[in-house]
Amino acid sequence: MKKRIGLLYGGKSAEHEVSLMTARAVTGALNFEDYDVYPIYITTDGEWRKGERLTGPVERVEQLQFGTDQPALPNDITNFLPSNPKAGEEQSLDVIFPLLHGPNGEDGTVQGLLEVLNLPYVGNGVLASAAGMDKVVMKQLFSVAGLKQVPYVHFIRKDWRKSQQHVLDQIESHLTYPVFVKPANLGSSVGISKAVDRDSLVSAIELAFNFDRKIIVEQGITAREIEMAVLGNDDPRCSVPGEIKPLKEFYDYQAKYQDGNTALIIPAEIPDEVEDKMKDMALRAFKVLDSSGLVRADFFVTDDNEVLINEVNTMPGFTPFSMYPLLWQHTGLSYPDLIEELVRLAIERHDEKQLLNYTMD
Repeated sequence: MKKRIGLLYGGKSAEHEVSLMTARAVTGALNFEDYDVYPIYITTDGEWRKGERLTGPVERVEQLQFGTDQPALPNDITNFLPSNPKAGEEQSLDVIFPLLHGPNGEDGTVQGLLEVLNLPYVGNGVLASAAGMDKVVMKQLFSVAGLKQVPYVHFIRKDWRKSQQHVLDQIESHLTYPVFVKPANLGSSVGISKAVDRDSLVSAIELAFNFDRKIIVEQGITAREIEMAVLGNDDPRCSVPGEIKPLKEFYDYQAKYQDGNTALIIPAEIPDEVEDKMKDMALRAFKVLDSSGLVRADFFVTDDNEVLINEVNTMPGFTPFSMYPLLWQHTGLSYPDLIEELVRLAIERHDEKQLLNYTMD
């Protein structure tokens, strides 16, 4: 019997467009002989809308955007059903595939909703999603796990408005230029700037505050950017490493999703001992966040082969330019097989949770 899979995408986030591109790409990888696929679109205003069952891959992201002519969903996602289910047909989805990036989707909020509704879903749970979204909390957990990383400073908008001079002095006393300024709770390089002096630092901070109330400023270093994919639940495994070589100054949103002006080298040319170190650190990061399903771990590797973890992404993109599926493809797991494995892992995790006792009897 076919599994019913709900693709959940869009979202009230600056990464809305990235989510749409990811959803379109995933429809191209799903085996429609094995799945009945139902699109669930969250608008930029946060309204949930359902579309008709998909019968094949989607060619354009516009086909995934449902307007006011489509009915909005009630608060209970379990009411998302085919218009005319056949007699005796299952009345719920077997698994949800959240393809949401950024706040209000990748940060544990939607995962919490799905947990309350007791619906199986692909990817990380509430804790890992929330901690992985907040770069400050993530880095603090990495420190607990003994993972080496670049120095950083963080602060909130209230601190900045209260005393810009104090914040700037703190940054300049702990870090040296150049530095990278980032919103703490956003991905896809949205709102990130490189600062080379105080003037550009102030401009970068003001830009980042457009996207979050919490800012992180990281020490810039000269290093290679190498990523590794992790897949699994309690017994995760790693892919081969892949190197990013952006032709621009750094790997920003445009390089990732628009112009494709970036070289991806898979597998990365690194010594065996460096790859082993990356695998160890990627798995430790996966476990300290209590991750499940999938994670992409991003590293810096210096000229003397020192390995520093930069961050992890708990819902890496699946666009044609995305590293995560490419890493597994070069490891021997095709895109369709990767989707199948993620669905299997989601159901496995959900089934295990059903064994828990929620009473004192």
